[in-house]
Amino acid sequence: MLYTSTRDKSIKVSSAEAIAHGISKEGGLFVPESIPQISMDDIVRLSKLDYIGRAKEILSLYLTDFSAEELDACVNGAYGEGKFSSEKVSPLHTLTEGTEILELWKGPTCAFKDMALQLLPHLLTVASSKSAPDKEIVILVATSGDTGKAALEGFKDVKNTRILVFYPNDGVSPMQKLQMTTQEGSNVGVCAIEGNFDDAQSGVKKIFTDKAVAAKLEEKGMMFSSANSINWGRLVPQIVYYVSAYCDMLEKDAINAGDEINVVVPTGNFGNILAAYYAKEMGVPMKKLICASNANNVLTDFLKTGNYNRVRDFYTTISPSMDILISSNLERLLFLLSDMDDALVRDWMNSLSAEGKYSVNEAVFAKLTALFDAGCCDDEGTQACIAKTFKENSYLCDTHTAVAVSVYDDYKAVTGDATPTVIASTANPYKFSKAVLDAVHPGMSEGMDEFDMVLGLKVETGEECPPQLANLKGKTPRFTGCCKKEDMEQVVFDMLK
Repeated sequence: MLYTSTRDKSIKVSSAEAIAHGISKEGGLFVPESIPQISMDDIVRLSKLDYIGRAKEILSLYLTDFSAEELDACVNGAYGEGKFSSEKVSPLHTLTEGTEILELWKGPTCAFKDMALQLLPHLLTVASSKSAPDKEIVILVATSGDTGKAALEGFKDVKNTRILVFYPNDGVSPMQKLQMTTQEGSNVGVCAIEGNFDDAQSGVKKIFTDKAVAAKLEEKGMMFSSANSINWGRLVPQIVYYVSAYCDMLEKDAINAGDEINVVVPTGNFGNILAAYYAKEMGVPMKKLICASNANNVLTDFLKTGNYNRVRDFYTTISPSMDILISSNLERLLFLLSDMDDALVRDWMNSLSAEGKYSVNEAVFAKLTALFDAGCCDDEGTQACIAKTFKENSYLCDTHTAVAVSVYDDYKAVTGDATPTVIASTANPYKFSKAVLDAVHPGMSEGMDEFDMVLGLKVETGEECPPQLANLKGKTPRFTGCCKKEDMEQVVFDMLK
C-alpha cells in the first residue's frame, strides 16, 4: 500500500516513509491511497482474538512494507504483559443498557494517547531503519496535555531519537503539567509557550516545513518527525481500538454480527474520531459518528453548517485537551470526501491560513451530514454530567468523557435513536482532579493543593488514583522554561545543543 499527500496527490511513498517523515514536504498529511476492507466474517474471527492479535491483523493491512516479524515485535512491545493495567487493553464498561464506555486510558500515562504512543516508537524505529537509516530522528510535538506526556514516555531513551514537547503554559491541568515537566530520560526536552495549543501546533508545523531548519538538521545528521496525530503512525493504531470495540460488543452479546453501532468521541484535533471513520469505511457497521466538542465548538459548527471558522473567542476550559480551534486531521477527511481533490484541499487550507475560515461545497457537506452528528457542552454542563453519571451510574468520568456523555444524551433526546452506542473515554478522572472533585462535591477543592484534591476525590468516590499519578507527589520538575511562539525555533536548536 502506498501513501499520498492531502495537498499533492502525485506524491507516492511507503508507510515507512510516511511514518518516518511525519508530514509531507509541502505541508500536507499522508493518507493511504485506498482503505482496506474487512468482512463481517473477518470481524467475527477477530472477535475470538485478544487485542494484540486484532492489532497485528488490522495494522498489517495498512503497513504492508513491515514484515510479519517486525509488526509482531512492534505490537507486543507496545501492548504486551505489564504495559496496560487491563488485560483487554481497551476494555468496555457498560454504562447503561445499550451504552458502552470504551476505556482508552489503561496505559502508563492514563490517557488514550497511550494507545498509539506506546506503539509509535516501535513503528518509527522500524520505519527509520528502512527509509532513513543514518539519521537521528527528532520528534517535535505540540500538545494540549495528554499527547505530550504519552509521547515523552513512549520515546524516553529510545535509541537514535530525541523528543521535544511544547505545551500551552496555562492550557493544561496541573497534573498534566507535572507529568511532563518531571519526565525522565536522556533524550527528552519540554518547554511551555505563551499562548494556546493552536499557537503551539502552528509553531511546530512552521518549523517542520522550514527548509532552512531542515537543512541545519541535515548538517547534523538529523531529521524531524512527529508524534502528533498529523503522523499516520499515530493515527493507524487508533483505528484498531474501534474495530476491537465492535469485536468486544459481539463477544459480550451486546450486539449481533452485522448490527450497526453509533460511536461518540470527544474531539479537539479530529484524529480520534477520524480513526473511527476509517474503521467504518473498512467495514465495521457504524450508523453515526457523533463529534462532541467543549465550548471551543468550531467542529460542531462546521459539521452542522459546512463552514469552518476559527476566528472566534478561544476558551480555556476544564477539558483542556479539546481547547483547539484548528483541527489538523479534518484535512484528511476533506481529502477523502472530496474524492482526493488535492487542489480543493489546498484552497481550503490556504483560506484557513490566510483568512481563518473556509466553506466546503454542497457535495462534501452532504457526505458530512450523512456520516456525522455533532454537539457541544460547556464547563457547567460538563460538571453537571460528571455529577449525574456518578450519582446515577456509579461511574466517574473525566472532563472530556463527560463532554461526550452529555452530547450523546442530547443526541438521543433529540433523535430518539436507540442504536447500541460506544462512547470513547479518553482519560482517567484523576488527571483533572480539581474539576472532577468540584463536580461531585461543589467547592470542596478550595484551598487544596493538587494532591489534597486527589485524596479528597478518593474519599468522595472510593475510586483509586493510579500509582503513576499518585507517585508524582513531591517530584521536582526538570523542565521549567517558557517561551514566546516566535522563539520556538531557537528553543528547538537550544534543546538539541
